[in-house]
Amino acid sequence: MAEVGIAVRDLQFNWPSGAKAIKSCSLEVPRGEFWMLLGTNGSGKSTLLRLLAGLLAPTSGEIRVLHPVGFVFQNPDHQLVMPTVGADVAFGLVEEKLPPATVRARVEEALGAVNLQSLQRRPIYALSGGQKQRVAIAGAIARQCEILLLDEPTALLDPDSQLDLVASVHRLVKTRGITALWVTHRLDELNYCDGAFLLDNGSLVDRGEPLRLKQRLMEVDKAAS
Repeated sequence: MAEVGIAVRDLQFNWPSGAKAIKSCSLEVPRGEFWMLLGTNGSGKSTLLRLLAGLLAPTSGEIRVLHPVGFVFQNPDHQLVMPTVGADVAFGLVEEKLPPATVRARVEEALGAVNLQSLQRRPIYALSGGQKQRVAIAGAIARQCEILLLDEPTALLDPDSQLDLVASVHRLVKTRGITALWVTHRLDELNYCDGAFLLDNGSLVDRGEPLRLKQRLMEVDKAAS
């Protein structure tokens, strides 16, 4: 049986108001695979991702994830804090108290993995949206994260940059054995993943082969129109 990178059992999460955001959700993502989390706005996708990242505490249930965990926000400006590309990637290593030579090697290797090595000294403000997202991913690689959680990372990108980013993450998963869970509502992104989950109103209603789920959602959209 394949080792599991992310495991959730009977997870529930209620907001302080009492509103149920996640309702008894159970799922597994095999280690070293790239899965996507689908659903309409308000279905609970981002809430579930934040629970997995430890940014929210569950009301009940069990969460098991490999560590370290990297989280990539929809808007990279919410997590890039240093003035240059190299400095931002290095910033995430401060707590490890590594020798400077090790930090430099980790930064260079991580930027090479996302094809940004030549931009190490580039100011963050001078980057495109897609480049900023790849800097955020490089930060997780530098920290040697086992799990990569991405909350609609292509939402603010143009179509070409969207597919370039999802292809980059797919390549990283396959070459480095990272386990990734990517939140999206873009059906074309399903072409790059190993499997997908479908959330509806806080409940997991389907899971499995991405092309089957893509076809299901296309039929739903067609019926709605």
